[in-house]
Amino acid sequence: MALLLLCLLLMFGSVAAQPSPGYYPGSLFRPLRFYQGYSNLWGPQHQSVSQDQYSLTIWLDSSSGSGFKSTRPYRNGYFAASIKLQSGYTAGVNTAFYLSNNQAHPGNHDEVDIEFLGTTFGKPYTLQTNVYVRGSGDGRLIGREMRFHLWFDPTADFHRYAMLWNPDEIIFFVDDVPIRRYEKKTEATFPDRPMWMYGSIWDASSWATENGKYKVDYQYQPFVARYTDFKIGGCSAFAPSGCRPVRASPSGGGLSPQQRAAMEWVQRNHLVYDYCQDYSRDHSLTPEC
Repeated sequence: MALLLLCLLLMFGSVAAQPSPGYYPGSLFRPLRFYQGYSNLWGPQHQSVSQDQYSLTIWLDSSSGSGFKSTRPYRNGYFAASIKLQSGYTAGVNTAFYLSNNQAHPGNHDEVDIEFLGTTFGKPYTLQTNVYVRGSGDGRLIGREMRFHLWFDPTADFHRYAMLWNPDEIIFFVDDVPIRRYEKKTEATFPDRPMWMYGSIWDASSWATENGKYKVDYQYQPFVARYTDFKIGGCSAFAPSGCRPVRASPSGGGLSPQQRAAMEWVQRNHLVYDYCQDYSRDHSLTPEC
């Protein structure tokens, strides 16, 4: 067995261990009870809050999905929840945790997404990150998708997923490891209006799994998503002007070298799609590429 392992390492090379980011913004904030930060948005019969209010379960079946929304809008912040996904056949199911102001600006909204795209037996979930900015003039939403296959099984345990949004950048985290940094380059390509935090589970059969090839199959219902360890830090839309954004790194100026190394490891080993590298797209619509 040892000889076989040595041969495999020589043939394919060893996979570097996941580097530590060295900075853990999730440790800066205490968990919230659900009612302290959120309320039901839709599908109340498909939503269950734990007795201590620290955990939430939502589910999708043939009658409905469910969603929740923060009670306040924010102009920046760190937004996190630990999430455990359902195993088995989950094709077409979208489990989401995202910032949006779509209800305040219908047809011209901003959005920052973490979405788990369901899958078929034996294939991994896809974690999709996305940024929308003020819709577009012709009514289409111009997405900025980057997708990952995680380095662990997200159905086996809870893992923390987070977004840090400040005036200069948006950083996506998994267990406080940065996986993507979206930098402000122009006013037109960066969301700067207050947003609410949302979570949901819904039927996205038309596109979620292999571009809609596989649909939700309700013989496997209900499809369940579990959330806990809710954390919010930053400035609400009503905070005084002196409220300071959450720092992305110990220095506060972008990611530290150690964080950048951790992010590069993720993107080198686990990135499966980058909109800027998709040459079938019209990149005049995404000038940051």
